Amino acid sequence: MSDPLADDPVTAIRNIGPAQAEALARAGITTATQLRRIGAETAYARMVDTGTRPHFIAFYALVMALQGRPWNDCKGAEKTALRERFDALIATARNSGGADPDLERMLDRIGTGLRR
Repeated sequence: MSDPLADDPVTAIRNIGPAQAEALARAGITTATQLRRIGAETAYARMVDTGTRPHFIAFYALVMALQGRPWNDCKGAEKTALRERFDALIATARNSGGADPDLERMLDRIGTGLRR
């Protein structure tokens, strides 16, 4: 028996809008089922690999979306832990030719972030 939700677009997941859906599609992720199956970190790594410029808020918003939580629900120790996961993910991307996490962190602090 097939899953009736298997073809739901990623935008069927709360808080995933058109811009993030476009970035996910460039990474080959077009359904909510695919996204749930691979998880936020793998999906975000694929997004970065396919040209999305890293931004911490976009990463943690994706994590929150997959948990069914508002994008801005991430605070305190949880946010700190997610920042460490994001930095590790971006460091891996950097080692394979991705963005510089120190530059991204500095731009995030002054409110610009790396965005398209």
